[in-house]
Amino acid sequence: MYIALWIIVILLTVAFLGAGSMKLLRPRTALIDGGMPWAEDFSPTAIKAIAVLEILGALGLILPLATGIAPILTPVAAVGLAIVMLGAVVVHHRRHEPVIAPAVLAVLSAAAAALGFLTLG
Repeated sequence: MYIALWIIVILLTVAFLGAGSMKLLRPRTALIDGGMPWAEDFSPTAIKAIAVLEILGALGLILPLATGIAPILTPVAAVGLAIVMLGAVVVHHRRHEPVIAPAVLAVLSAAAAALGFLTLG
């Protein structure tokens, strides 16, 4: 189970670092024009806050596990990211947009949390 945890954590870290960095570095209009129409419903500050949550969550997934310092924070970060992705599912559903990507990330985050609590707790 520990190897499965590492695999999921690495995949999630890459996904959330990429998504969060893109949201943090690109202006709102560029996100909207680049295929993220949901950004129309959010202020630039809210989008940056989501980006920071995703980046901090990604770091929270990998750093405690990699360093061995408070590794129980890995599943805690996974729970936080699952909550963020459930919010994304709701937003996309309300806008009649595809919910597959955030739903998959929510499930993987929940799986990482469960595996983390089982193996590290």
